Amino acid sequence: MSSGTSSGSSQGTQSSRSEDDLDLQAQMERRKRRKESNRESARRSRLRKQQHLDDLTSQVNQLEDQNKQLSMALSISSQNLVAVQAQNSVLQTQKMELDSRLGALTDILWYMNSSTSTSTATTNPAMVNSFTTWSSASDILGASAWNQQQPIDLYQCF
Repeated sequence: MSSGTSSGSSQGTQSSRSEDDLDLQAQMERRKRRKESNRESARRSRLRKQQHLDDLTSQVNQLEDQNKQLSMALSISSQNLVAVQAQNSVLQTQKMELDSRLGALTDILWYMNSSTSTSTATTNPAMVNSFTTWSSASDILGASAWNQQQPIDLYQCF
């Protein structure tokens, strides 16, 4: 009887060992699957990180190209601004010169119209410098034109 008892307890020990072995194998299998899952997750994470880095690098290159284009456009615009400002300065100077000539021509015409009447010449304040204006007008227009008494195209004079 003691042999039956001992054989029964040895079967219980064997069965608990095989259950322990199965549990150990199951744990090892879970660890193995978890490690594999973690490796795969880390690989996907590295791939996402690399993809993000590639996207950012591409964006940096695109922004650098855009920056170069904008810098070139700004440079061209700045050069155009300088050219337009220079042209504006020339045109303003020409306008001042033309205004001055128009004033002189107006004085000449007024003097020519009023030369028939000497009394009006002394009443016009613009005629204080009439001799100077008349002299400069004859210099501009040419003295020979005044001697011929022919109509003068004043636009050709300037």
